[in-house]
Amino acid sequence: MEVLKAEHLCKTYIVNKRQNNVLRNINLTIRENEMVAVMGPSGSGKTTLLYTVSGMDRATAGKVSFFGRELMDLSANQMSDLRLKEMGFVFQQMYVLKNLSVYDNIILPAYQKAGSKKERQAVNERARKLMHKLGISETADNAVTEVSGGQLQRACICRSLINAPKIIFADEPTGALNKQNSIEVMSEFNRINEEGTTIMLVTHDMKVASRCERILYIEDGVIRDEMHLGKWRDASDQGARERSLNDWLMKLGW
Repeated sequence: MEVLKAEHLCKTYIVNKRQNNVLRNINLTIRENEMVAVMGPSGSGKTTLLYTVSGMDRATAGKVSFFGRELMDLSANQMSDLRLKEMGFVFQQMYVLKNLSVYDNIILPAYQKAGSKKERQAVNERARKLMHKLGISETADNAVTEVSGGQLQRACICRSLINAPKIIFADEPTGALNKQNSIEVMSEFNRINEEGTTIMLVTHDMKVASRCERILYIEDGVIRDEMHLGKWRDASDQGARERSLNDWLMKLGW
């Protein structure tokens, strides 16, 4: 089943009266339970693509459909509601409220959606289960300044999952982490994907991309090529996946 489909997608910015075509005639389909990485040089349009297909930014031309709903036809309020209830977001910059505990940051989006005491109780239970799964239960009452970068990013992943989204969009989710924390966070993404959540992520890190099922290479606003690595199962074939990806990227001029 198609989760997301972009057709002839264009995004243009006007800077100092000059037209900057950041995305040019992009055609893209992401299917249910896929884990897709977007790679490319700096300034190639990776993040703009992520923001545009998720409805955080509006396309200049073309179409983006989410489970058959045309995003360009939605009002700002409808789009906001869709992102809250059916999409999850994880960023390199871990956007958290510093006056709230780790746990309260996680439940906040779901409390915006919950309308009754019973629904809030269900949110609390889901948050506890997510934190347990991601190994951060002990940080629940901590301030966000009292946990490691890896723990905080895993909390952000919990927050992205709290409303049981149909897709997670991640922009350089390991970019601010050290090697070990990056591995831990990617292990969580692989587990989440294995459980059925579709994921689209932007990365410059080959190790991160090698754990994805499909890799898109974008350059000058155009998807030049794509590579299918298949589902990541365990670390036993990680080296082979990285070598295959490296060879492919080198051919593209990475």
